Amino acid sequence: MTLSAGEASPHPRDAVIVQAIRTPLCRARKGGLAKLPPSVLLASVLRGVLLKNPQQTKAEHDDGDYLIPPDSVQDICVGNVLSPPTAAVSFRMAALSAGIPHTASLSTTNRQCSSGLQAIANIAFAIQTGSINVGIGAGVESMSINPMDKLYKEHPPEVDWDAIGKSCYSDDAIDCLIPMGVTSENVSKKYFLDRATLDEFAAMSHQKAAKAQSSGKFKLEIISISGIVQDDGIRPTTTADKLAKLTPAFDKENGSTTAGNSSQLTDGAAAVLLMSREEAVRRHLPIMGVFRSFAIEGVPPKIMGIGPVYAIPSALEKASLSIDDIDVYEINEAFASQAYYSVQTLKLDASKVNPNGGAIALGHPLGCTGARMVVSLLHEMRRENKKRGVVSMCIGTGMGAAAVFEVDSVRSSL
Repeated sequence: MTLSAGEASPHPRDAVIVQAIRTPLCRARKGGLAKLPPSVLLASVLRGVLLKNPQQTKAEHDDGDYLIPPDSVQDICVGNVLSPPTAAVSFRMAALSAGIPHTASLSTTNRQCSSGLQAIANIAFAIQTGSINVGIGAGVESMSINPMDKLYKEHPPEVDWDAIGKSCYSDDAIDCLIPMGVTSENVSKKYFLDRATLDEFAAMSHQKAAKAQSSGKFKLEIISISGIVQDDGIRPTTTADKLAKLTPAFDKENGSTTAGNSSQLTDGAAAVLLMSREEAVRRHLPIMGVFRSFAIEGVPPKIMGIGPVYAIPSALEKASLSIDDIDVYEINEAFASQAYYSVQTLKLDASKVNPNGGAIALGHPLGCTGARMVVSLLHEMRRENKKRGVVSMCIGTGMGAAAVFEVDSVRSSL
């Protein structure tokens, strides 16, 4: 077998993905999932990701319906940001109610906006090191039931303010408290991003998502839940001119960040089923993608949105790839300011970035987002016959995350 430049040799302990699904993404408080607790959202994707046909709607499934038996799952990691600490209990209950037996362990992880991607990375690492052979990486968030403002009012950071003030990085430490929208304004002002450009970027996100939805591109990645079958935050008629009429949300006089060019508050869940290549071959399962690399990089908290500018090159270097080797980039649109800046600074081909829209149109359910982006990326690469993709996002308090995935060229043997 001849490998192309940058392509890794197949290895039995490669972490591969064999199924990837998500719920619809629905507007917080107003959308179709607003009354469902996170455990219900999570149970739906944990059950669905094990099926040959996740779009099956029947409550009980025969053995022949499963891609793998539920008792094959050894570990589950769930990304989540806003739920209380008891989520560790409710998510374990969700896994059991999804038909996954108690033999499968479960943990939660919180790296804020990258939590869903971190969960997938945690499972991939466990597979690569031989700790497990089969696992699920997932993410879930109900921003209806656990809104962000409630979290910070009820659970302010527990710190020793005197010690913080005396530390060598006291300014950065205090900057961790800056509201995310203000960090977006900081990026716009520091890098001279104008309002019209950001509104155009946001309008394009809605237009791409609307086109993808109307053409049925999302159907294979979405499972029905409570009768909801599609994302409900996409606005097909949005234009830059309409967005220009909105008032800036954080700097009323000179600001560029508005509700229209920021990500939506959203409810949703997503999951991917991972296993070692050896296990996938043994079970004769089609491989959707291979987990190639993962990187986390820190940046100044007051301009946290620039994280992808540092995380993407780091992840590419770990995979021995360059910017031009990537066919699809899924970059989280927390704000148009930081997403646009990241694309321009890295000199990415805009046609490769968020081809079916991003979080401005689809929404940003914090703990779910990273997993949702992986799901969307893998389905896009399979559908469009693309080879390599990157998922990346900025992270509150000043970080960026990125991961590289590759469509497998070795399907039946090692």
